[in-house]
Amino acid sequence: MQPYWYVLVNDSQIGPLNFEEVRDLHITPSTMVWREGMSQWLPAMQVPELSSLFTGGFNTTPPPPPGSNDNSCGQQQYYYNQPPYYNNYHSGKDKIVAGILAILLGSFGAQYFYLGRFGAGIICIILSLISCGIWPLLMLAQGIMMLIMTQQEFDTKYVYSTSSFPIF
Repeated sequence: MQPYWYVLVNDSQIGPLNFEEVRDLHITPSTMVWREGMSQWLPAMQVPELSSLFTGGFNTTPPPPPGSNDNSCGQQQYYYNQPPYYNNYHSGKDKIVAGILAILLGSFGAQYFYLGRFGAGIICIILSLISCGIWPLLMLAQGIMMLIMTQQEFDTKYVYSTSSFPIF
């Protein structure tokens, strides 16, 4: 049985779709997709079954970067936790900016406004007013966590997340 896909297009969920229907949508590498068995929504380029829509597939090995010594003996090089194509397709929202905003202005929800999550920003302001100083401490911790995670983890957790109020 062929898996059915769900695709986010213009902040609207489309699906279930089969592979051919997804291909006909002409999605971009950063289009968020999900199917049964996946724990979260991911950019299409990070899903092996769909990455062939943007490249020739994973059957080709790129040449070594200029200036590097090729000692690989013809073996495939694998990148764990961060695929080599990721840097070309990240969200454009910088984790450092969001982390600093969370540390300095987290009680006002500045990091969420920066990420385009206006509802979460307003919730932060309300929680700051009613929490008697606890909420700004949580936002300080969130800012530190944003600064120590990788850009890919940040994008997955805060930018591409379907949660309207991602905290930790």
